Amino acid sequence: MIVVLLQRKLTSTSVDEGNLPPQIPSTIPFLGEAVNFNQNPIEYLLAAYKKHGPVFTFTMVGKTFTYLIGSESSALFFNSKNEDLNAEDVYSRLTTPVFGKGVAYDCPNPLFLEQKKILKSGLNIAQFKEHIPLIIEEANQYFERWGDNGTTDLFKALSELIILTASRCLHGKEIRSKLDESVAQLYADLDGGFTHLAWLLPGWLPLPSFRKRDRAHLEMKKIFHEVIRNRRKNGNEDEEDMLHALITSTYKDGRPLTDDEISGMLIGLLLAGQHTSSTTSAWMGFFISKHQEIQDKLYEEQKKVCGSGDIDLITYQDLKDCQLLDRCLKESLRLRPPIMTMMRMCRSPQKVCGYTIPVGHQICVSPPTNQRLEDTWTNATVYNPDRFLDPDVANSEKFAYVPFGAGRHRCIGESFAYIQIKTLWSVMLRKYKFELVDGYFPEIDYSTMIHTPKNPVIKYSLRK
Repeated sequence: MIVVLLQRKLTSTSVDEGNLPPQIPSTIPFLGEAVNFNQNPIEYLLAAYKKHGPVFTFTMVGKTFTYLIGSESSALFFNSKNEDLNAEDVYSRLTTPVFGKGVAYDCPNPLFLEQKKILKSGLNIAQFKEHIPLIIEEANQYFERWGDNGTTDLFKALSELIILTASRCLHGKEIRSKLDESVAQLYADLDGGFTHLAWLLPGWLPLPSFRKRDRAHLEMKKIFHEVIRNRRKNGNEDEEDMLHALITSTYKDGRPLTDDEISGMLIGLLLAGQHTSSTTSAWMGFFISKHQEIQDKLYEEQKKVCGSGDIDLITYQDLKDCQLLDRCLKESLRLRPPIMTMMRMCRSPQKVCGYTIPVGHQICVSPPTNQRLEDTWTNATVYNPDRFLDPDVANSEKFAYVPFGAGRHRCIGESFAYIQIKTLWSVMLRKYKFELVDGYFPEIDYSTMIHTPKNPVIKYSLRK
């Protein structure tokens, strides 16, 4: 509370108090709205939007947050420059211990943009066509352990599959070959670094999750460095994978990427996508299990587009032609986008919708909130993939649908995520029929930074 009062005093000299966004009051010192917000963030923000409009402010754990709800106000966020709304100020504490120094949010923004461009060069259609059979092979091997019928933790299963397939496609066969149970645990320990505690608390605190994260980071770096050294030594020019792209690329000034930079970018590429893809894949499974008529149509689409024969014969064009599958994925991303809030630190006063946001506020956009606004979406809470039959439904307002961000902040892994998820579900739909267990549809777990399903157990049975 002292921090908030001091901040207001500092900004009041340069900002007209009358133009500040509406502030949601709280009587709890320091914690502010943390308890109310975390019980159900989406409902909290929707209620605040109805009461206060598209821009409002509240405090949590000594920090001041300004939320931009709806397309008009969100434009400020997605069109902003990094020097005005800064990402490193928010995310560096969270990502640097996991990815390492000198990459992502631990380097100057121009260098980070170069790194993203290099990564994006390895995420192209030619590579995607090569990835599809690799994903199918990994999936078929994984499902050998399932048997003809049973129940499974769908989120856990898809999390494992996403790691295996992403590593095979993006890291290369050498790193994938090392993905035994011990290395999988290292990934899990690194993944455990993405928590609210890691975002709120100093990274040097001797918390068990922090220690596991730091130990896993060092071990993963050793593995990656060995693979990189061998690849540099042996050449392997025929391996046109992401590792090859990183080893052979240079920055604008001609400098090649260091082994540390390559390792950090590979870790970041995998873990940044693992959360989002596994969560989205799982939610889609529950939606199409709840709506059996949609699942039946998806199966018929698979037979029509891909054929009823060899399950391994799925092509890039097949995935493009599976339009219902595409719409189901889009609708799952609308109702259950994995990222609750995208944040930036306000470094210069920002004007939006008649208000001035002071320096020091964390400016936020919430994809699940924007994607459930009743004044934008018809029957907003209903799972209806066919709403996307109208090509303008997601474009009527530019920032109404933002599961992967937008503008210069759009996720570079979006296209790969679509290929990965659609390929996995093509295999799964042709192999199995999925049903809810006793009609149970999971609630959202709001305790994590990624909104995963609670108790995500599902029933499966082999198709005849």
